[in-house]
Parts: sequence; C-alpha cells; structure tokens
Amino acid sequence: MFRLITLNLNGIRSAAAKGFVEWAQGAGADCMGVQEVRAQAEDVAGRFDVLGPMRGHFHLAQKKGYAGVGLYAKREPSEVCTGFGSREFDAEGRWVELRFDTPHRRFSIVSCYFPSGSSGEERQAAKFRFLDRLYPHLMKLKAGREFVLVGDINIAHQEIDLKNWKSNQKNSGFLPEERAWMTKLLTRGGLVDVFRRLNPRPEQYTWWSNRGQAWAKNVGWRLDYHLATPGLAALARRERIFLDRRFSDHAPVIIDYELKL
Repeated sequence: MFRLITLNLNGIRSAAAKGFVEWAQGAGADCMGVQEVRAQAEDVAGRFDVLGPMRGHFHLAQKKGYAGVGLYAKREPSEVCTGFGSREFDAEGRWVELRFDTPHRRFSIVSCYFPSGSSGEERQAAKFRFLDRLYPHLMKLKAGREFVLVGDINIAHQEIDLKNWKSNQKNSGFLPEERAWMTKLLTRGGLVDVFRRLNPRPEQYTWWSNRGQAWAKNVGWRLDYHLATPGLAALARRERIFLDRRFSDHAPVIIDYELKL
C-alpha cells in the first residue's frame, strides 16, 4: 500500500510545537503534502526538510509568514516542479509537484493550496482568478500523466461537506460559483474526489473555526482533498480523517492506495 497524507499546517513551526513532526515520522506515510507552511527556506533547512524517511520539497511564498506548500516523499522524484505558470500565484507558493516517471508511466503527486476569499472582496476576486488559471493547467496535466493533487482547496463542494450549509451559501468557501467550479472539475474535467468515493457519510470534516467551540461541537467544513485521475482513484482502498490529535485548525486526511512507485 502507498499511504498519502495531506495537512494544512497553519504554520509549520506552530504545528511542530504541537507534536506534528513526531507524529509525521510515525504516521507510515510514503508521501505527505503540507500547505500553509508559513516559513522561509532558512526556517525549513535543517529542521523541517526531512521527516523520518521522507525528504521535503517546497514552494514557499516570497512574503514572509504566508502560504507555502511542501511535499515529503520516501522516494526521490525524477523531477520537481514549483508553480503552475501564474506570476501572481506562483509568488505566493501554492504549487509543488513531484514527478515519478519511468519509461512505462508518467505519474505526479501535487501539493496545492488554494487561496481563501474569506478576508474580503479583493481576496475573493483573487480566488476566482486562481480557479480560472488552475483549471486549464489541471486539464493539460491530465492529458499527459496520471496524478493525485492533495491540498487545502478552500471549497466545500456539497451540502454534506459542511455543518451549517444553509447559513453559509453567501460565504467564501461555499459560494455557488466555487461549488460550480468543483462540479465542473469532477464531471467534465474527469477528476475524482477520492475521499468521497470511499466515504459517503455526513459529518466528515477537516477544518473547524477557532470560534464558538466549533471543534467541540463538530461544526466543521471539509476543505482538504485528494483529487485524482480516474486510474489512480480506482486504486484507493482506505481513508481516514485523523482526529486523535490536533496540530492545526485542519485535520490530516490519510488515504491508502494500492500503488507502488
């Protein structure tokens, strides 16, 4: 089995203080995508660039203490790609792709951090620009290789994916336009929401607000995904949202695939 984990860290130094590094070293992952690293290269080097048997590859934001993504892997990739060709969003550190190519297979794992639009109209507009730029890039990637993208998508796709869907229909993360983008990606775009294929049950959340005892009351949102091409999605066997410990306001999403690199 190939274990792939994704987690928005809400700051790697903060998560480390809560036991993230020790947990990650023993989680049995073959690959782990992290988002919202919120650190610079000098903060990562020698401290967070290796987790147990996994070596990290990062795309960090130019702005200090902001965004940034990483991918840890046991096996060395054949190629590391940072950014997806958008000057605006590549400066924010939102895409790192590891390619594991052989003469018989072209395969990628991506860690991606979608913008949040919750701080106001300006960032929501940026989020829509991001979605517009990302969709054709994903379609181009899909045309040439199999891949699984893990990350904080910052969109709850369906009513089942958040507790209070009725009162959130005008809020970022559950806007009709965002949900329609996800629907397009999973229908016409041909990608698969791997967790939902394995687990159709309600109240499966990965993020909880720090307000109003949301964690204690399980008033959450499912914002963290594994999005895969159909051939890879068909190899997914087991899923878990790890709730035993908290390293962040997000929870790790663990999926085991019947896959060998």
